[in-house]
Amino acid sequence: MTAPPPFIGPEAEAKLDWLALAQAIAAGHDLPKADLKDTFLYRGDDTVLSRAAWIDGLGIAVKTATVFPGNAEAGKPTIGGAVSLFDDTDGALAATLDFALVTKWKTAGDSLLAALRLAPPRVETILLVGAGRVASSMYAALGAGFPGARFRVWTRNPARAETFAEAHLGTEPVDDLERALGTADIVSSATMATEPVLRGDWLTPGTHVDLIGAYRADMREADDEVLTRGRLFVDARSTTIGHIGEVMDPIARGVISEADVLADFYELGRFARGPDDITVFKNGGGAHLDLMTARYILDAVAA
Repeated sequence: MTAPPPFIGPEAEAKLDWLALAQAIAAGHDLPKADLKDTFLYRGDDTVLSRAAWIDGLGIAVKTATVFPGNAEAGKPTIGGAVSLFDDTDGALAATLDFALVTKWKTAGDSLLAALRLAPPRVETILLVGAGRVASSMYAALGAGFPGARFRVWTRNPARAETFAEAHLGTEPVDDLERALGTADIVSSATMATEPVLRGDWLTPGTHVDLIGAYRADMREADDEVLTRGRLFVDARSTTIGHIGEVMDPIARGVISEADVLADFYELGRFARGPDDITVFKNGGGAHLDLMTARYILDAVAA
C-alpha cells in the first residue's frame, strides 16, 4: 500500500535554515513566472481565503485560511488553515503543511532575501519596529543573515518591548523611535499601523528599510519621504503596486510613480545599492512565495 502524503508541522523547524530558504526563494524566481489566483468565500463575518500558485518546474500550492472572528469568545484561534503542495509532474498531493509554519518562514525569508541584497556591507544595528510574532521571526532570520549585529526593538507599548527583549537574547528595548531609526543599519517594521510610524527625515543615509506590516490598501507604516528618499524595491509587482497602501497610495497621489519601483524578485540582478543609498523594500507576500517556501520545507525534511 502506498504511504499517504506526509503532514509537516512545527516540529520541522529543527531541520530548516534561514539562509537556505533565502537561496530557495531566489532560485524559485529563476523559473517561469507563477500563475496566481485568489478566491474568497464569506458567511457573515467568517471568511475562507484560498491562494493558489503554479510554477512550471516547481509545483502547485494551495494555501487555504479560515478566519472566524467569533472564535475568540470561545477561546479558540480565529485563524486556521493549511497548505497543500502538489507535484508538478502528475499533480499528486506531495504534502500538507502547517499554515502557520509556512507563513512564518515565507514572510521572514522574503524580507531576509531582500536584506541580503540591499543592506549596507557592514550591519551593526538592527531595529525591529513592532514586537509581535513577525518581529520574533525577523529576529531569527536577520540574526542568521547578519551574525554579530545587535538588536533593538520599539513598539508603542514600552512594556511589550521590554517583554520582547527579555525573550530574545541580546535585544535592547528603546522608547525613542526617532533616535533609534537614526542609528540603525536595518529597520524591519511589522506593525498593524494604518498611519505612518516611520518618517523619512529620521533616516540616516545607508539604512535599509524593510516594510512588512501594511498588507491592506488602507494601511501605511512609512511616510511619503521614506519612499522618496529611498530606492524602492518589492518582492512582486503583481501583489504590491495595485493592492497595498504602502505603494498604491503614494502612486495614486502622484508622490511616486510605478517607474520608481526599481525591481522585484524576478529582477534580482537589479537589487543593488550605493554606499549612502537608503533602500526600501516592501514585503507583499503572495502564494508563489508560499509555494517556494513549502517546497523548500518538504525538501529539507526529506533530506
